[in-house]
Amino acid sequence: MGHSLRAAALLALVVLSVLVSLLITSLKQFGSGSTRLSNSTDQEGLASLRSALDLHLRERRKEILPLLLHPDGDKDRVLEEVLEQNYGLDSSLWNEVSGSGKAHRDQMGCESLLDVRAVEVLGSGYTKLVVKANLAGGQSVALKLVNEQGIDMSKCLEDFKDLQGCRELVSYKLQKEMLLLQRLRHPNVIQLKGHCSGLQGGEGVEGGRVTVIMEQGTPLQMIQLLQTPWEDRFRVCLDLVRLLHFLSWSPLGSVGLLDFQPRQFVIVSGQLKLTDLDDVSTEEPACRTDADCVLQFPHRNFTLPCSSQGVCEGLNEKRNIYNAYRFFFTYLLPHQAPPGLTHLVDHIMNSTGELKANINQTLEAFERILLLYKSGIHLDNLHPSILRDYSVMRDMSTSGNVEYRCWPSYSQQGCVLSVHSAREAAYICNSHSHCSSFSLTGQKTWTGRLLASFRSSFGHLVPEGGSEVYLKKSKVPQPPSS
Repeated sequence: MGHSLRAAALLALVVLSVLVSLLITSLKQFGSGSTRLSNSTDQEGLASLRSALDLHLRERRKEILPLLLHPDGDKDRVLEEVLEQNYGLDSSLWNEVSGSGKAHRDQMGCESLLDVRAVEVLGSGYTKLVVKANLAGGQSVALKLVNEQGIDMSKCLEDFKDLQGCRELVSYKLQKEMLLLQRLRHPNVIQLKGHCSGLQGGEGVEGGRVTVIMEQGTPLQMIQLLQTPWEDRFRVCLDLVRLLHFLSWSPLGSVGLLDFQPRQFVIVSGQLKLTDLDDVSTEEPACRTDADCVLQFPHRNFTLPCSSQGVCEGLNEKRNIYNAYRFFFTYLLPHQAPPGLTHLVDHIMNSTGELKANINQTLEAFERILLLYKSGIHLDNLHPSILRDYSVMRDMSTSGNVEYRCWPSYSQQGCVLSVHSAREAAYICNSHSHCSSFSLTGQKTWTGRLLASFRSSFGHLVPEGGSEVYLKKSKVPQPPSS
């Protein structure tokens, strides 16, 4: 059984290497380079370099080990003990991270990658390569691997001349990220589906060959998002605030996102999800005075108080909030916000832009907007009599439509907007000079609001159960006078 698993792991990684030509090229280059270095460098020099590399490996293990310890334990004492016992041997550490080198029963393992149908490179960075893989059965997943041509690998090889050791060193970011995904489970964090840790044996993970398997999302495109209806932009901001609230009270303590950029997020079935967790802080900075607790941004600086315990309490949370404000809220929230909610949106913009609110207060403000928006309370100023100007045809739809476009619309070919009720749809139709009628079909958005289709005219009515057509009475054809 052990040999079968090792063979499956090896075959899975070979398949990935064959499909990703970038990896093949780098492996050939690095493989030949390692041989030349071994033949041309004296043993004493290699031993010195290996000693220095071991020191770096020890530091990386030191970063990961606290994440493995029980949150109520004495981390400093236990960490010192395990390091003294050389607990950080790669095989032992990775077994702890990955569950003795095997995927959990409900997660994918190396065998899931044996029949990969297609692979597409989604992106690459200093450390990692991200690819999309279509598995047997049609399921798409995202795979993260060590980037053999990345800057981290290149610099390590230049410094230490050790291919396998450098793979191990660089792979620690993947190991750390997988562990964080296990500990930080939340609807707005990308789902970990499993892992493949290559060959398992007495030497641990062979050459740092680690593959993390995650659910597949669509990269967040801010330019496209700016062209979507306000309701969808609000959802992205709401998801982000819910995520930041969780991170402030996570099982690991307050978590700060050090590389906070839109590119760190994806959309999965309309939901925002954080997809990159390797560059996070799980501890608040130590301090002696308030001057040690300065948050620096390109155009603003904030000074937080240093607590009596010598910690910049709340710094991770405040950093997250202000980054959410400058990268997301500024662009997505104010534009085309419903008139009845603009004062609440302005309050959020002021409180987050000046760091006057904590994450609990910010989430409460967002949830209040959501409640008002879904309930339609913000539309109380729309008098019911507005519908008296319309004739309604129930269980009917239209054919031969003459569409007009409005922005932003859920349809690029016409004007389809989210409404709470027919009353709000009538208000919108009255504000559009081209609008003569609108239809409600029962289609709903993520908030439960209705989708209304507005048009300038149509050819004729056709039966359709559950659909309603509202036509301005001034546009209803009048029978000829006798």
